[in-house]
Parts: sequence; structure tokens; C-alpha cells
Amino acid sequence: MTRKVAIVAGGVTYFSKARKDKTQEELVAEAMRMALYENDINMTKDDIEGSVIGYFSDHFENQLKFGAIIQDYLGLNPKSNVRIEGGGATGGLAIREGYAQVASGLLDVVAVIGFEKMSEVNTAKGNEFIALASDTDWDFPIGGYYSGYYALMARRHMEEFGTTEEQMAMVAVKNRNNAQYNRFAQTNPKMNPFGMRDGGFIKVEDVLKSPYIAYPLKRLDICLMSDGASVAILASEEKAKKITDTPVWIAGTGAGSDAMRAGDRPRDNKSLPLLPHEKPEWYKNLEYPGVHSFRAGREAARQAYKMAGIDNPLKQLDVIELHDAYTSSEIQTYEDLGLAKYGEGGKLIQEGQTLVDGEVAVNPSGGLIGNMHAVGATGIMQAVEVFWQLQGVAGKFHGSDKTQVRGAETGLIHSHAGTGTYVTVSVLRR
Repeated sequence: MTRKVAIVAGGVTYFSKARKDKTQEELVAEAMRMALYENDINMTKDDIEGSVIGYFSDHFENQLKFGAIIQDYLGLNPKSNVRIEGGGATGGLAIREGYAQVASGLLDVVAVIGFEKMSEVNTAKGNEFIALASDTDWDFPIGGYYSGYYALMARRHMEEFGTTEEQMAMVAVKNRNNAQYNRFAQTNPKMNPFGMRDGGFIKVEDVLKSPYIAYPLKRLDICLMSDGASVAILASEEKAKKITDTPVWIAGTGAGSDAMRAGDRPRDNKSLPLLPHEKPEWYKNLEYPGVHSFRAGREAARQAYKMAGIDNPLKQLDVIELHDAYTSSEIQTYEDLGLAKYGEGGKLIQEGQTLVDGEVAVNPSGGLIGNMHAVGATGIMQAVEVFWQLQGVAGKFHGSDKTQVRGAETGLIHSHAGTGTYVTVSVLRR
């Protein structure tokens, strides 16, 4: 038997390419202060019984056990603390760990904390550190940077399904333009005092004219490198109802995995787990997962949907924050989440179905491309964003009502690592 678990509070920092004004510890404190003092809650720091702290790389901080330093800085000693690391999925895995601790009865109130300060090194070195989350024996030594891996996937998606560079550019436009209404977003130079100078609204032609990094991916197709932190506070049903009148419940959660090397993954249709609304004949000729899709993501979604009773995600989900490391991977993930048939993710964005006022709003915060990718903080930022959306207060926090998904009742967060090695999906309900 498991207990119901709610998110009761959330906080984020301003995100930036370089937050030179604060240390990692101070960034986490900035997010924690927002969680404790800017949400409508009845609790204090003393009510927190333990923490889960996620950060991606010991290399950025040049420090092992940095979670212990954060725990001490926040004044949470001698309470329990667990460190989580899982590449780009670190934040999503941390949310699942916090959920498990509360659902199991181990603790009643848990702070899930994530951070990264990627500006501690230059961009080239940062990309090298990120690439260490690929196979360092076989892939990395022959030029295995992630833009190269995802360019290969994107090219295969284009070849197999007819996806276009224009469709990928539409993802970049949606996410970066959503971010212009989010005061915390890295690409918002007007409201974020640390915002990028080359931020602002863009058009499809701006994306298409931006320089290629690895064909067909261009600079504006690729996510940000960020400094920042995020905090989500989770509580049991009994505690949640005392803390807030508007808890948001974690209705389902799932985690999938796959081979470290994309080249080791099978190419058949036998390992494809169908979602309830899908038919086998749709995919009888599909080589799955190949390099055009993420088996781990599909499995994580299958588990979360089963637990939450989701049998038609495009109709039942109102808002999604997903891991858009690349515009192409957002399109791939539409398909893995069952929002579209395999091969039709490009059509979904082209029809405007994932805009804020579309069938299901995807990345109204701006996502990784427009808002941030401070790796350890990312999945937790997603949880906070969907929490705010379901409470109906996203506009209050963002500084603009244009980001609020009207009447949102059910949301999803999706956290992705490597080339799809770890993926987590959680369904949230108000």
C-alpha cells in the first residue's frame, strides 16, 4: 500500500548563462526561500523531515558530496539526505525518490532540491563534461558530443518520416517565445536581470538562418547551458491538507531505461509497448526503437499512464513540461508520449496543437530551449512549473498571464538523460 503524495510548494531562481552574483549554495537558498515564503502555505523549514538533492556533475562544482554542503547551508542537518545523479534525468529521478520516500511512509515532508552552476567552466569544457554521460569507451572517443548524437537521430527521423527543418524550427519558436513571458527564463532579457542579450521573440526564419552546429541542428534548435536551482516540497496527504488548500497530487510515475549506446538498441517492432489508444497495425512496419525514438520514454509513459488512468494522453493532458534538449527530441517525445503516432510529431507542432492555447500546451515555461537547462535543477523546475499551472498561479509567478494554461487540471513532466538512457514521466493532478 502506498500513500497519496502531493506537491505543496515550489520555487526557482532566475536562470542565466552565468549567475556570477551567487554561489551554488546561495542559488539553492534563493529557490528555497521562494518555496517557503512565496507560496500560499502553512509550514516552515522545520517541517521538512529530509531532502533529496540532485545535481549532474561533480566536475562543474569540483567537489564530491556537494549535496552535504547544500544540506548544511540550508540548516537541514542532521535530517536525512540523499544525493541523486542521472544525467539529464537527475531532476525527474529526484522527484521520484522524494515521491517514494513519502508514499512509503518513510517521511512525511521532503524537500526535493536541484541545482547546477555550469558557468564554472567554459562552454566547450561544459559540453565535454556533459558528453561523459555517453559511452566513454566507444562513442565519446570518436567525437561523441551530444549535438552529434541528436543530429543523427534527427536526420533519421527526417529520412524515415519526412520531418522537416521548418517543423523543428517551429518548436524553437514556440519555446523561446513562451519564455518571453516568464521572468525567470534565461532568454528573457526584459524581465530577467540576468537574461541573455540575444534573447527576445523569434520567427521560423531566424531559426533557419542560425548557424548549423551539427546538420540538421542549428544553434537555435539546441537547449541552453544554465546556472540556477529549483525546489519542490512533497508531502503526505495528511500533511498536505494542513499545509495548503491547493495541493497538486502525483497521480502516476514511471521510469524507463535503455542501452547507453544508441547503436546497441534493437531494430524491430517486438519491443514496442503499445499505449491503450494505439493499434498494432499502426506500427507493423516500424523498426523500433531504432534511433528515431526513445524506448525508455515510451516505457516510462506506459507506467505513469497506467498508474494515473490515462488512456488518451492528447485529450486527457492539459499541460506538459518535457525535456526539449533539441527541437528534434521534442518532436520525438511527442510520439513516445503517445500524443501523436510515430512519424506524425512534426505534424503536431505544425498544426499548433502544442501551443499554450493548443490541444495540450507543451513547455509553456519555455522549456530547456527558452527557459533553462541547469541540469540538476531541470526536472524539478518542470515539476514546479506544472504545479503552478495546475494551481492556476503560473501568471503570478511568471509575471504574465500569457503563460497560464486555462483550466488546466492534469499535467505531465518528462525528464530525459543521455541519448534516452534514463527517462522519467510523472502525471500530476490538482
